Amino acid sequence: MNGLPPSKHYNLTHYQQRYNWDCGLSCIIMVLGTQQREEFLNNFEAVCNDEGFGSSTWTIDLCYLLLRYQVRHEYFTQTLGIDPNYAQHTYYSKIIDKDERRVTRKFKDARAHGLRVEQRTVGMEVILRHLARHGPVILLTNASLLTCEVCKRNVLEKFGCFHINCIARNTRLPDLKKSYAGHYVVLCGYDMAAKKLFYHNPEVHDGHICRCLVDSMDTARRAYGTDEDIIFIYEKKAPTTD
Repeated sequence: MNGLPPSKHYNLTHYQQRYNWDCGLSCIIMVLGTQQREEFLNNFEAVCNDEGFGSSTWTIDLCYLLLRYQVRHEYFTQTLGIDPNYAQHTYYSKIIDKDERRVTRKFKDARAHGLRVEQRTVGMEVILRHLARHGPVILLTNASLLTCEVCKRNVLEKFGCFHINCIARNTRLPDLKKSYAGHYVVLCGYDMAAKKLFYHNPEVHDGHICRCLVDSMDTARRAYGTDEDIIFIYEKKAPTTD
């Protein structure tokens, strides 16, 4: 892409998720500053209860958490709320009933709280441009389609980067609607010449940075069930000196 540096990388502190439901929260922890990170971790259960999501997080919950810690961001999605078609999907059917009221209210109140939430999708060129100029990106992906060149080579007994218990129902079925396993990751850089993206996967236990082709990540993030949810993080600019 013209005008962008050939490569970019953000030095994030890796954080491994502790449960089989907190990948999104782990991504938030990775983009927080040191003081914010410590405050969240020291009060983890209290914050989760205060935010109202318990052990079931949607992307809009992550946005309110970023607001709590004053992290500037934008959230784009195909659906403002919950797609009613998901009620028929095994992955979502068990959680929609208990989450629908909270999620709907948070979307409705987003603007009043100063959150920028837009019903739109973006192409990979927009994602690369943001990485080049502004900061990391949190993506909701289908873990069934997420790949990593590092994990594939080093961790053959796992599904790519993932521990078995994180995606127990991931059977890589031909019908992608039946093999959906939602998983958040943080994009932290790219290499334009190699057409590669670098990302932190919260399931990784040794802290390594995952790597995949741009097109592979695009497939995982556009899969049915993700709503193409994306959160653009804007890093605080360091003060200039005369």
